[in-house]
Amino acid sequence: MSTGTARRIRPVRRIRSRAIAALTALLLPLTALVGLATPAQAATTTATYTKVQDWGTGFEGKWTVKNTGTTAISSWTVEWDFPSGTKVTSAWDADVTNSGDHWTAKNKSWNGSLAPGASVTFGFNGTGGGSPSGCKINGASCDGSSDPGDPGDPGDPGDPGDPGPTDPGALVKLGYFTEWGVYDRNYHVKNLVTSGSASKITHINYAFGNVQGGKCTIGEAYPDYEKSYTAEQSVDGVADTWDQPIRGNFNQLRKLKKMYPHIKVLWSFGGWTWSKGFPEAVQNPSAFAESCYQLVEDPRWADVFDGIDLDWEYPNACGLTCDSSGPAAFKNMMQAMRARFGNNNLVTAAITADGSNGGKIDAADYGGAAQYADWYNVMTYDFFGAWAAQGPTAPHSPLTSYSGIPQQGFNSDAAIQKLKSKGVPTSKLNLGIGFYGRGWTGVTQKEPGGTATGAAPGKYEAGIEDYKVLKGKCPANGTVAGTAYAHCGSEWWSYDTPSTITGKMTYVKNQGLKGAFFWEFSGDTTNGELMTAIDSGLK
Repeated sequence: MSTGTARRIRPVRRIRSRAIAALTALLLPLTALVGLATPAQAATTTATYTKVQDWGTGFEGKWTVKNTGTTAISSWTVEWDFPSGTKVTSAWDADVTNSGDHWTAKNKSWNGSLAPGASVTFGFNGTGGGSPSGCKINGASCDGSSDPGDPGDPGDPGDPGDPGPTDPGALVKLGYFTEWGVYDRNYHVKNLVTSGSASKITHINYAFGNVQGGKCTIGEAYPDYEKSYTAEQSVDGVADTWDQPIRGNFNQLRKLKKMYPHIKVLWSFGGWTWSKGFPEAVQNPSAFAESCYQLVEDPRWADVFDGIDLDWEYPNACGLTCDSSGPAAFKNMMQAMRARFGNNNLVTAAITADGSNGGKIDAADYGGAAQYADWYNVMTYDFFGAWAAQGPTAPHSPLTSYSGIPQQGFNSDAAIQKLKSKGVPTSKLNLGIGFYGRGWTGVTQKEPGGTATGAAPGKYEAGIEDYKVLKGKCPANGTVAGTAYAHCGSEWWSYDTPSTITGKMTYVKNQGLKGAFFWEFSGDTTNGELMTAIDSGLK
């Protein structure tokens, strides 16, 4: 299947997964604050417990540690007691041990330092139905209820208890912005404003930086920071000048963040085409992380980016090229990135949705690496497409399995359940949505499962087309497995609509996921109707 170049053609992500779908009904998150001291005894560091979800046979818990004092701390230790029969089975972002029913969590090397007002979270999966008691943080009681800066107080902007897009506990709504979109697609940062999307997203992944010679490198300088924008093209109506330090997308993103301070921007490295550089880079994870940090934090644009996203397709498996770095390579990379970028930057990854036995999820230690990641973007699309030129036709982003699906397990829920079984907390998983469709030609059957003669024509690549084109060219006239399909003439397409996205957002909330992300902005309508569906569905 054609992938083209990283500049002009979408780096195609083809995903394979084989896992038996098993929808798991989860209870709504329950919150319980733990603290024993009186206001007069309030410590300068607090610890707050939240029961994120409970699925009957187990539960997910989260602690938030916050420095409420006026001086920095260099480490923290949280202790608590569980009633008999309740225990921690796995943990992330802290080293958790126990002596009987007494449990102790100590910071990792990269998240122990907290400036005044800063906070950090760690989580765990457990069994039993008990709640923590006797909580202590650094030997003092875990009380902060009288402190206006406590995470549970509603008046402290940006705290985990607050609503709004800056809330670390709020659902993520992330979109990919492609550097090459400024060319044939004529899609610019200003379009995020005119479409209304800027007010609805929480994060942007800027795609892509390259990985070459063991280092993070610039993808293409011209769209990144050289292209000059006129006043009419610019986000704020101010034209670029010849002598300003940076122009291009970076400067436009800077202006966007000034207008919409809640938006966080991550620089994403790799993608389908540029993942071939990861195997060399991960041979020395620390040096690789250092190169990435120096590039992302370059003084010319350090204020533009709030972290890094690693899009390796795929660790210890095959994408455009094949990798044999071993199952630990991905974890080692993420650990090095977290150690270098620290706790004040986001460190995330786009990962495979192949949940088959012995498949891509099994090939790498995604469970072990999760402790170093803020979240994973699970690429739950491109399960089926016209690379199988004769068909059978099938939706490229089914939420669940369905009768007649060409291969069992090629669906979003199968990937989510597989990752959960690996110990990845659901609160670190984002569901992927495609703002495009995949299609065949030479199809006579309306329903999925028909034969074809090849890929349907697309503007930029055969077999793929933007939603904004398909909604008019070939309107959806059927649904299957939580997504839509359309048969018009001899063409058959599958894609998500505002209605099916609404259903997928319900799944996100019911499963207790971190949120949703999509590939990519330019596929949406000029009024951002798919983005609106994501935003509305996650409220």
